[in-house]
Amino acid sequence: AGVKEDSFNVLDLAEYTKNRPWWRKVFAPSSGSSAEKYNVATQLVIGGVTGWCTGFIFQKVGKLAATAVGGGFFLLQIANHTGYIKVDWKLVERDVNKAKQQLKFHSSGNKVSPEVKSKVDEVIIFLKKNVILTGGFAGGFLLGMAS
Repeated sequence: AGVKEDSFNVLDLAEYTKNRPWWRKVFAPSSGSSAEKYNVATQLVIGGVTGWCTGFIFQKVGKLAATAVGGGFFLLQIANHTGYIKVDWKLVERDVNKAKQQLKFHSSGNKVSPEVKSKVDEVIIFLKKNVILTGGFAGGFLLGMAS
């Protein structure tokens, strides 16, 4: 009985994915963008549904955060008014002024690093290639925020 040897091709995934954009890893090796994969209606539906879900969650989390911050501030004001805590307003003013100076200093030298610029350019290229999907997402996001 002859033993037939199977030959296997070894694919080094680390080398294969090193220079590939993330959206090509997600969709397919041959697809340049999702616009080539789906028709206009499907892209609008996908973008709209994901946008609506994101907007709805963003709205709920935003309300919760605003309630927590406002409630905390309200409790601090009551504690200050009743004498449980004392606020050193001169210290608060000094720290706020120091923070303003630091913000002015950092915003005056607004040089963007090349890594950030390349990532921003990559995102802009992706958005331009997927205008319909992006438009559906934006519309769905606004609807999710409104509901």
